[in-house]
Amino acid sequence: MSASRSSSPHTPPPLTASDLPNSGGVLTIDLDAIAANWRKLAKTAVAAECGAIIKADAYGCGLTPVAAALAQAGCKTFFVADLAEAAIVRATLPQATIYALDGYRPDSGQFYADLNCKPVIGDINELAEWDAFCSRARWIGGTAIHIDTGMNRLGLPRADAMALIPRIKIGYHGVTLLMSHLASSEQAANPANARQLALFRDFSREFLNVPASLANSSAIFLGPSFHFDIVRPGAALYGVNPTPDRANPMQPVVNLKARIIQTRVAERGESVGYGGTWTAHRTTRLAIIAAGYADGYFRSASSGDGIRGADVIVAGQRCPVAGRISMDLMTIDITDVPLQAARRGDMVTLLGDGITVDELAHHFGTTGYEVLTSLGHRYSRIYKSDAAMAETG
Repeated sequence: MSASRSSSPHTPPPLTASDLPNSGGVLTIDLDAIAANWRKLAKTAVAAECGAIIKADAYGCGLTPVAAALAQAGCKTFFVADLAEAAIVRATLPQATIYALDGYRPDSGQFYADLNCKPVIGDINELAEWDAFCSRARWIGGTAIHIDTGMNRLGLPRADAMALIPRIKIGYHGVTLLMSHLASSEQAANPANARQLALFRDFSREFLNVPASLANSSAIFLGPSFHFDIVRPGAALYGVNPTPDRANPMQPVVNLKARIIQTRVAERGESVGYGGTWTAHRTTRLAIIAAGYADGYFRSASSGDGIRGADVIVAGQRCPVAGRISMDLMTIDITDVPLQAARRGDMVTLLGDGITVDELAHHFGTTGYEVLTSLGHRYSRIYKSDAAMAETG
């Protein structure tokens, strides 16, 4: 006889995570801002179609709600990393055009066909396997061809790409998109951009009547010559600055708040945190925050004696991190905040309210891409839009 939980009114049902008080963080994603950013990018590349890169769980922002918001804004073509992401998008957007950037996986043709997902192929052997599947299954859903123009990552080398030109010219070839990727598009003056553009332009002329795509977020701002038929913004959709040498033209998307779980006082001369790397130079009020590097707030944003780390917004004021960030916790100096404005249980802002993704990236020693995709799964998530608001635990 198997054991089961009694349904007696005296026995409560099992608790789930959503039933418990959240002592950690709340991540708010503004879907309207994502849609507005897409519209701005589409207007900037007015002669081209504007797609969207939504790989890596839409840069950590949530694949399903982001895909739906972008589709409502008018986006029709989506780029994901792999089949798993394609399946999620297809369930949400039955009519969307979906490309899988990581290419064709061996013996997986039927999955691409079932999902109506087009692989982005950048290897001649990969293409041969795809062609064999299409011939056997009589599948005509199409594929993208990725040509390497100088990044030396994915993409057909020049000789293999040249060998495809006769195929393009003799009739049905199954290629629905020609694409490449710029290595230094965020550096507007980098001569590599012009070299890659010239090479890609030569190939696009040979791939007659095949739509072409070169521009990522930053390349959209390099001018119309980079736009071709489809642009592929990614990070800019989520608020990362695509023009690092200028003011950010994109709206902020993500706001991250975490909870104060304790306040305390450190006397002058006392140290804080692992290693005792930060020393109080006055009687100092401290707040302990329920977030750390396990939540995507990098240890490299720590502070030490003579080293300023990241800031946190408390009651409208910037307060510096004090000492090392640990796995689940960080400590901040709240001495200059009014006493009643920072108490146990209050929320503080780690990202947003003037602290940008790019500012955090600077303190983390990385890029805004990594900041977004590292956002922890322990946060409660709120999706904001004028149409609706949804929350997940």
